[in-house]
Amino acid sequence: MRLTLLGPDTPFPPAERALREPDGLLAVGGDLSVARLRAAYASGIFPWYSEGQPILWWSPDPRMLLRTANFHPGRQLRKKLNRLAAGTLAMEVRVDTAFGEVLEACAAPRDGQPGTWILPPMQRAYRAWHVAGDVHSVETWIDGRLAGGLYGVALGGMFFGESMFTRVDDAAKIALACLARFVERHGAGLIDCQQDTPHMARMGAAPVARTAFLASVREAIARPAMPWARGRLTAEGVLVPASA
Repeated sequence: MRLTLLGPDTPFPPAERALREPDGLLAVGGDLSVARLRAAYASGIFPWYSEGQPILWWSPDPRMLLRTANFHPGRQLRKKLNRLAAGTLAMEVRVDTAFGEVLEACAAPRDGQPGTWILPPMQRAYRAWHVAGDVHSVETWIDGRLAGGLYGVALGGMFFGESMFTRVDDAAKIALACLARFVERHGAGLIDCQQDTPHMARMGAAPVARTAFLASVREAIARPAMPWARGRLTAEGVLVPASA
């Protein structure tokens, strides 16, 4: 099976045609317009490429998926979440109050890594999609400073996680925990984690066959959109708009 070369108007092939090696590569080329990205995610496809490469589009099999009902924080994180709920933890979780800063922090090279896959064209694309309303950041703040967070794509009742970062122990995990409860309240209870990592596996994510993942995506994105707004996110997953 050959890769599909995407021209300006070439639609994506079915995700089931992705190559098993390497890791679900499906297509090459195209662009990072909001319309193209929305079509990709709605079909279980995402872009991921390095500097000097063309745009590469992927649909791994299996796919790492977090069912929010299965989210299980460790004992120490659970204690912090209980304190956050009780108002005794000096942290606040917010939504969409510092998207650009979260994106830049996620794009910064990690320890031991020479570069990043969140290249400037990717950053511009997701900033544009954020303005269009489908990309969101979930942020943990301590004493008025951004301590950690994540960003991702929301379509219908599903959240597609992209990247996370932390500057303070457990800050990103707290953002993820609050996001999981928000998605469980308002969505299909699914967070796409893209690839199998020990970090996400420890928090309850598990690999699922691509066919099952694609069926879940179709059902989830057909649901009404979750009530995203700029504001504060409680430990129980309640989003309090900034104007409230």
